[in-house]
Amino acid sequence: MAKAMKIAIVDDEQDMRQSISQWLALSGYDTETFASAEDALKALGPDYPGIVISDIKMPGMDGMQFLKKLMGSDSALPVIMITGHGDVPMAVEAMRVGAFDFLEKPFNPDRMTELAKKATNARRLTLDNRALRRELSDGGQLMKKLIGSAPAMERLKEDILDLGQADGHVLIDGETGTGKTLVAHALHAVGSRAGKKFVLLSCAAWDEDALAKRLFGPMLPEDSQLPAVEEARGGTLVLEDVEALSDSLQARLLSFINDQGTPAETRVVAICNMQEQDRTCEDALRSDLFYRLAALRITLPPLRQRGEDILTLFTRLSEQFAEEYGCDTPQVSAQEAAQLLQAPWPGNVRQLINLAERAVLQSRRGSGTIASLLMSDHEDMQPVMTTEGKPLKEYVEAFERMLIDNTMRRHKGSIASVMEELCLPRRTLNEKMAKYGLARADYL
Repeated sequence: MAKAMKIAIVDDEQDMRQSISQWLALSGYDTETFASAEDALKALGPDYPGIVISDIKMPGMDGMQFLKKLMGSDSALPVIMITGHGDVPMAVEAMRVGAFDFLEKPFNPDRMTELAKKATNARRLTLDNRALRRELSDGGQLMKKLIGSAPAMERLKEDILDLGQADGHVLIDGETGTGKTLVAHALHAVGSRAGKKFVLLSCAAWDEDALAKRLFGPMLPEDSQLPAVEEARGGTLVLEDVEALSDSLQARLLSFINDQGTPAETRVVAICNMQEQDRTCEDALRSDLFYRLAALRITLPPLRQRGEDILTLFTRLSEQFAEEYGCDTPQVSAQEAAQLLQAPWPGNVRQLINLAERAVLQSRRGSGTIASLLMSDHEDMQPVMTTEGKPLKEYVEAFERMLIDNTMRRHKGSIASVMEELCLPRRTLNEKMAKYGLARADYL
């Protein structure tokens, strides 16, 4: 459940403050009151997790001065102004300065609740977008999203850190659903351009004429955006589905890259998503453009090659969905763990996310199994699995690691509780945790 938004109520009249506060508290809001604008300003920062309702006529700093101060600190903070009867010109001026809306005394409490709902919804969206932008500019947070310790994932993380610091253009390829766009964000976030523009454009989402204008211009006078090459100047331009570019647009992109010289002012990160059999990015792009982009190249590993990372990812995703839906995390049996490890995963991580959500939903209903979901995704998968291609020992160890990891997470690092649940002596548990790279500190 989303946390209740705060509402700061600013009014020099105590009775008015209390009545507004009591009414909004009954509607589920977390209210706080201030007798003056000066007191409120001490508590209202740029990322205040809520909205403001303020009287416009107050001694000392009045509502208009207060509003201007708030807008200077955070122009997206919704402020609802309370005006006296007949103060329409003042209300209009408040809206011009940046007020979300106004209430004219005497006002209907239901109207105030309606405005508060609209304003808090707008504020929640603003704060969510800010949090997302911060996350997408935080290299450390993005690297944490690349879950897994398979050798291919360790190499991927090293490549991101190395190429992030390099200055050349990059080609990212790999099967669908492997996380190529996330890697593009990470490359930007760990490099020298982290604080500059990051512009993402899907080449497959536009027809050729529209894409040409969006990418290179000229834009129409009524367009609010710059062409992508201008918008990304000095930062990173990410082109998803670069193979969808026509020959003429590939030529223009090559000219743009060549005209920049070395080092490049704007870094181009091209994401290639070839799906046809026996075709590659090199087949889809003109050779001179391909070699300019592929001088630095990252190829993402498919999920089926990531071994026990599959179980780690499934566990983390299931926990997230279980928290979201307010239910217990589904438990994975040894047979289901083997099936997860053996599934072909044509949709890769994207498919695993979908499976984890469906597993949580059916577990909440008390019906179905993970195995049945896997078989519905893969019609050629048999109910009784073999260990073809891998020794049984690998499946046993992967399941054992997942079981210890899940139990440690559930008991928040309590060794005694884990020993009791898994019927393991302390020394054996310590040895197995060391073997699988599990540290108690990570669960506290």
